Amino acid sequence: MNAIHTESSKNSLDGLKWAIAILLMVAIIAGNYIYGESVQIIARILIFLVMAALAMLSASMTEKGKTFIEFAKDARLEVRKVVWPTRQETVQTTLIILAVSAVVGLILWGLDGIFVRVIAYVTTTI
Repeated sequence: MNAIHTESSKNSLDGLKWAIAILLMVAIIAGNYIYGESVQIIARILIFLVMAALAMLSASMTEKGKTFIEFAKDARLEVRKVVWPTRQETVQTTLIILAVSAVVGLILWGLDGIFVRVIAYVTTTI
């Protein structure tokens, strides 16, 4: 029974943390809209950064936030494992794609011309 009580209190605290995060983001938007002309841009940026950091901190302390942070770490590790192509491979692949696209474009242009002439011939003879 104690585990059930602890889990339900976690969920209610998660809701409160999400509410705080959403409230901070709404406050950023409303404050920028209301005080957009009267407050200098540097002060607005600093306030935005502080409030956004607090909102992200609040969201990261929830269960879903912790799951997202773990996912982001895993994704970063996977990106490090990727073998990126060299500049020469990238240029060669790009040139091949451009050449194939040009050839396919010419083929389609030729087929279009043939179809236009065939249809014009058929419609004028009928």
